[in-house]
Amino acid sequence: MGLDFSVVPSYFGVLLQGMGLTIAITICAGILSFFGGIVFAVAALYAPMIIRLPMRAFAFLFMGTPLLLQLFLIYFGLIQVGIDLPAFVAGVIGLGLHFAVYNSELIQASILAVDKGQYEGARTLGLSRGQTVRRIIIPQAVRAVIPPMGNNMIALLKDSALVSVIGVMELTLAAQQAISRTYRPFEFYLAVAFCYYFINLALEAGLRHVERRIAASR
Repeated sequence: MGLDFSVVPSYFGVLLQGMGLTIAITICAGILSFFGGIVFAVAALYAPMIIRLPMRAFAFLFMGTPLLLQLFLIYFGLIQVGIDLPAFVAGVIGLGLHFAVYNSELIQASILAVDKGQYEGARTLGLSRGQTVRRIIIPQAVRAVIPPMGNNMIALLKDSALVSVIGVMELTLAAQQAISRTYRPFEFYLAVAFCYYFINLALEAGLRHVERRIAASR
C-alpha cells in the first residue's frame, strides 16, 4: 500500500531506452509526415485525375479510420501479402502517413491562399508551371503552415505511444514492462508522464526556434 518511488531509479535504463525510441519514432515519422504532406498536397491540386482520385481515396482512408487500426493493417495485414515490416518501421510508416494526410490539408489551403500574382510573375520570368510550383509556391505555402504543422508534430509525439501495441519498446511499453515486475503502476506512469512532458517542452522550443527563423527570413 502507498507510494514507493524508490523503485523507479532501478529502471532508469529501461525508461531511457524507451524514451530514445519515442524520440526516434517522432523524428522519423515527423519527417515522413512533412514531406509526405507536400507530395499529397501537390498531387491533390496539380496531378492528373488518374493520380488524384487514388490519392483522395488514400487520404479518406487515413482520415476516416483510427490510427490504431492503421497500425494493425500495416504491421499485421501487410505480412499476408508478403510484406514483413519490422515493428519500428511499421510504426513510423503508420504515424507518418496518418499525419501526412492532415499536413496535406493544411498545405493545400496554404497553396490556394498564395496570391495569384505570384503565378503570373513567375510565368513572366519564363518559369514553367512545375518550376513555379516547386520554387515559388510551395516554399511560401510551407512557411505559412509551420505553426499548425508544429501542432501536428506535438500530437504525433503523443500518439507515438500507440506503437506499443505492435511491440515497439517505446516509453509506454518500457514502463509497462517495469510495472509487470514491480507492480507499481502509479509511480512508473507518473515518471513516463514527466518524460513525455520533457520531450514535449524540447519539441515546442525547437518549433518556436524554427518559427522565429522563418519569420526573420521573410
